[in-house]
Amino acid sequence: MEEHRRPDEGDIRRASGSAGNPSTPDRGTDTTQTFGHDSDLSFVPFGSDLADAELEAIDALPSGAALLLVRSGPTAGARYLLDTDVTTVGRHPEADIFFDDVTVSRRHAEITRTGATFELVDQRSLNGTYVNGERVDRAILRNGAEVRVGKFRLNFFVSPADLSQAADA
Repeated sequence: MEEHRRPDEGDIRRASGSAGNPSTPDRGTDTTQTFGHDSDLSFVPFGSDLADAELEAIDALPSGAALLLVRSGPTAGARYLLDTDVTTVGRHPEADIFFDDVTVSRRHAEITRTGATFELVDQRSLNGTYVNGERVDRAILRNGAEVRVGKFRLNFFVSPADLSQAADA
C-alpha cells in the first residue's frame, strides 16, 4: 500500500467524471499523470498584480540572481531564488525546486545560468515545459516570462541590476 503517493487526489479527479459508475479505477504503475489539453495550456499572462512583498523581493535580488514566483498550482505564493549555475526542477525529493505533484516528472527541467542569462532546459519530461504558452525544449528566460511545469505556473524575474546593465549595452 503506497499511501504517501497522494492517491486521494487522483481518486477525486476520476470520481468527478464517473459519478454513479460502479467500475473501479485502473491504477497503473506510471506515477506521472499526463496533464491537460489545449485549453489547460492556454497562455493567459498575469498582469502586474504583484504584492508589495514580491516587488521588494525582486528589488532586493543581487546581480546574477533571479526569482521564480509560483502564481498558480498547489504551492501558489512560493518563491524560489535562482543563484546557482544549475537549478533542477522536478518531483524527485532531491530536486532544487521540488514540486510534489503527479503532473511533474521526477527530472522535469533544469535552469542554467551563464553570467546574468538564465536558460530553461526541459529534461524530456512527460508533460513538457512551457515558456509564455509555447512548449520548449530549451529557452532563454526573459524578465516576466511565464513558465509552466505540470500544473504549476510561475513567473521569472531577473535582478533589477541586470536589467539596467542590459539597457546600457
